[in-house]
Amino acid sequence: MKKKDEKSKKKPRWRLMHQYYSYTGFYKFVGKSVKKAIIPILIVVAAVLALDFYVLDLNKVLATVTETYPPAGIILVFLLSESVLGLVPPELFIAWAGKSLYPIFYLSLLAAASYVGGIISYFIGVSITKIPAIHRQMEVNLAKHIKNTRKWGGFLIIVGALLPIPFAITSIAAGFIRFPFMSYLMFGLLRFVRFYLYALVIFEMV
Repeated sequence: MKKKDEKSKKKPRWRLMHQYYSYTGFYKFVGKSVKKAIIPILIVVAAVLALDFYVLDLNKVLATVTETYPPAGIILVFLLSESVLGLVPPELFIAWAGKSLYPIFYLSLLAAASYVGGIISYFIGVSITKIPAIHRQMEVNLAKHIKNTRKWGGFLIIVGALLPIPFAITSIAAGFIRFPFMSYLMFGLLRFVRFYLYALVIFEMV
């Protein structure tokens, strides 16, 4: 009887996980990170809309870029950006895809480039651990991200893949702590979901 009572009192796994993420500040971290990321995105969107309305025709600019530069070159630039701290906002490239001849095709290539860029960042994190001097420096520079990745693991990678949080930094931290690579690849696939969801809005704007 006692064993049955103990089993009945056991909390379901999802509830235990929810309590863990609540106690460790995961939800607060996500909320703060999204707030920090949304402000720059809103500023960029507002600036682009203002330029489009008052200064230049954004559609013409995107059309010119599409006609002037080969798609392979644009996707390569995006891959490099996604591999090194996500220096250029993906939204600009999604807008470019929306003005191309094959929007969904190029959007998918961009999502794939972002995914591959994350993998490159992961191995940058792995390689850092093999160079003592850089390893020590990165432990200081990425201390917060490394600590959070150790605490939350896969959930932090999911958040980095879906939300406007630098995916490259999350990937470097994952590689730094040697997070299981196959699990990283699986969680990272949500990067595709992010691009398709953002495209639903951005394609309408351009």
